[in-house]
Amino acid sequence: MYSQRGITRRLELLLDVLLTECAFICAYVVKMYMPLGPYGGLIASSNYPLLLLLITIIWYVSLDIISHRSSYRSRLSVSILRNVFYLVSINTVLLVLCMYLFKISDISRILILFFFILDILFLHFSRWGMQQIIASRWNKDIYHRYILIIGSRATAKELIRMVANHPETSIQIVGCVDLYSEDVGNTVCCDVQIIGAMDDLRDILLNRIIDEVLIAMPMNEINNSEWYLSLINTFGITIRIIPYWYIRKYMSIQPGAHDFQVERFLSEPALVLSTVQEKEDAMILKSVMDYTLAAFILFVTSPIFLIFAVSIKLCSSGPVFYKQLRCGQYGRKFHVYKFRTMVKDADKMRDELAAYNEADGPVFKMKRDPRIIPYVGAFLRKVSLDELPQFINVLRGEMSIVGPRPPIPEEVEKYELWQRRRLSMKPGITCTWQIQPQRNAISFDQWMSMDLDYIDRWSLWLDITLILKTLPAIVFARGR
Repeated sequence: MYSQRGITRRLELLLDVLLTECAFICAYVVKMYMPLGPYGGLIASSNYPLLLLLITIIWYVSLDIISHRSSYRSRLSVSILRNVFYLVSINTVLLVLCMYLFKISDISRILILFFFILDILFLHFSRWGMQQIIASRWNKDIYHRYILIIGSRATAKELIRMVANHPETSIQIVGCVDLYSEDVGNTVCCDVQIIGAMDDLRDILLNRIIDEVLIAMPMNEINNSEWYLSLINTFGITIRIIPYWYIRKYMSIQPGAHDFQVERFLSEPALVLSTVQEKEDAMILKSVMDYTLAAFILFVTSPIFLIFAVSIKLCSSGPVFYKQLRCGQYGRKFHVYKFRTMVKDADKMRDELAAYNEADGPVFKMKRDPRIIPYVGAFLRKVSLDELPQFINVLRGEMSIVGPRPPIPEEVEKYELWQRRRLSMKPGITCTWQIQPQRNAISFDQWMSMDLDYIDRWSLWLDITLILKTLPAIVFARGR
């Protein structure tokens, strides 16, 4: 999770190569067409396309070797510029050597100088711009990684100091849990306190946003440790065990119930137990697909937004969009956006209609709901187009295109423990149960089981399949 994985580095590398090619093309255009007096113009030569190919190869190979020393994560602009200068200088020297070895002539030295300067500028500002985007997201709750530490002694203090010494990360230490209640309230270090004893763990997981639990004490010191591991596992929260690794008993009780692997938490080795499929490379591609498709769909459907907005206004007083508080990944609160399909203040009428609820569990569903706006509201719900504004939530990073539907907080409070694991993945606009022919007749437990099955079997191909199957659900108007 915290290590730099191959696909992230590869995307950065490809971006660098693309920008370098753009820098060469811009340098060529400036030298060829701009009025630069005696320094303008170029001799017609077929070697420039060959030179561009050579630049692409050299930059790709050399950046693949050197890029781990100049990633997009350096926070200081001066440091970014220095690293980029070194990279471009080394690659330009290699380019000139290759031109000499392969006897590529008729190349303007001024063009090479222009290219050198432009490449430094392009790569520097791309890294700087990426850092601004990353920095702007550090202050958002959705991009923080909330960590609960079990233990408060030497290992826990080392981890807390490690996080404090790496402010560029999005890690937030929620607090520590220790064995004895009399230690609650004591400060461990760096203003991190003991917020509970082991007996309080269940309540802490229920009432706080926790993305991961770090166990920083010997497992054999925790009475009934396998029960606590099972409890955390029930929530779908990732567990990282810092050595000592006394987990054989738990692994023998539930073989194959979760994935485990050794990773590093910053510089410390940790054994990771997770029921959530953390295929980080594929998850990055999922995010790229989410942002790309969401931006495209919002652009294409912008005229439809105007039509629906006018229709809603004509049929009902009140706002065009309906905003409701929902629970996202690991209980993060955010406002989901929809076209308003019910009359104004429909939420206040829900208690009056509670006796007509046709769904089991904590959700509310009702045929011929009297709160629905006639014609336009019924149509939007029938074809599920009231969900279109949720692509804005996707662009905000709060939702994915495919994933378990985001529940309201009141529903989450009524979840059984095994149902909490559906919050371990970012919520989506469409999901498995939404493409079922009789989706409105699915019981709450079946709905939960489908979501958990999606989490367990997740892959990019599964997401693509569900997106394609959602289209017939819209065409055949299976919504309610």
